[in-house]
Amino acid sequence: MASARPIHSALAALDDAPVWLNAEPLTAETLRGRVVLVDFWTYSCVNWLRTLPYLTAWDERYRDRGLVTVGVHAPEFGFEHDLDNVRWAVGELGVGHPVVIDNDFSIWRSFDNRYWPAVYLVDGDGRTRFEHFGEGAYEETERMLQALLRLDEETSEVDAGGLAQAADLRTLRSPETYLGRDRGEGRSRGGTDGLAINEWSLDGAWSVGEEAAVLEAPGGTISFGFEARDVNLVLAPPASGAPVRFEVRIDRAAPGDAHGLDVDESGAGSVAEPRMYQLVRQREPVAVRTFEITFRDAGVRAYVFTFG
Repeated sequence: MASARPIHSALAALDDAPVWLNAEPLTAETLRGRVVLVDFWTYSCVNWLRTLPYLTAWDERYRDRGLVTVGVHAPEFGFEHDLDNVRWAVGELGVGHPVVIDNDFSIWRSFDNRYWPAVYLVDGDGRTRFEHFGEGAYEETERMLQALLRLDEETSEVDAGGLAQAADLRTLRSPETYLGRDRGEGRSRGGTDGLAINEWSLDGAWSVGEEAAVLEAPGGTISFGFEARDVNLVLAPPASGAPVRFEVRIDRAAPGDAHGLDVDESGAGSVAEPRMYQLVRQREPVAVRTFEITFRDAGVRAYVFTFG
C-alpha cells in the first residue's frame, strides 16, 4: 500500500522518544536513506508473539543490507508500562532489534495506528510504502521489504513453533476473551458445571477490576468452555512478586500430553512474571471441552484468554 507520508510526520515522533533498548536513540534524520520496518507490539500479545520469528529472521538477514527494524512497544496492560518488565521480556524472548518505549502512544498516534501487531515499511525518503495489521502476510511483507532494498531473492524459511506456532484455524472456535470489567464478556453467573462453549466463570474470592480479575484468597478457579488447540492466559503475580502456584484441568482431568509450555503433564505450574502463559496445547482430535485453572495462592491477576 503506497502513501505519501513524509519523514517528518511518522518517523519524526522517534526524535522525542526518551527510552530505547538494544540501541542508542534513533531519529528520523539518522534513519534517512535506510529502509525502516516499524513494528508495533506489546509483549503479552499472542498475535505479536507469533510474528516474532519472522521479524527476527528479517532483521538478521537484512540489517547489514540497509534495513533498520524498530520495535515500538505500546503497552496494552498496566504491567506492560513497567520498563523493568519490558526489559525482561526483550531478553527472555530474544528480541535483538532496537526497541523504543511508547508508553504515551505518541509514536502510535503519529502512524494513526490501531492494532497490535502492526508493521509499517518506510523507505529511505521517509515515505510509508506498506502496512499490514495482525499476523500473516509474511511473504508479501518480505517481498515488499526486498523491493525497497532493491533485492530479488528467495524469501526466508522461518521455523515458528512453541509460543510462535500459528493458530490452527480448522479447530478454532473460541475468541479472545477479556476478564476485566471494561471488556469482559461471555461470563456465566453459574458454577463450572454446564458451561456452554465460550462461557466462562469465576469461583472463589475474586474481585473484578477494569483490566483484570484479582484473586483475594487461595483456592480460586477460572473455568472456560472452549474449542481450540491452544489455551493461553495472560497472568500476573501479586504486587509482592511472590509466585502463585496453580493446577490446570481439562474436563476435570490432568492435561497429560495436552499440557502447554507453562504446565507439566500433571497440570502444575506457577505464575512468576507478568506475561502470557500457554496452558493447553491439544493434539487431535480437538473438541468442545472445559478448561479449569485453580490457584493455590492469593493475589494472581488474570487479564485475557487467547486461543490458537
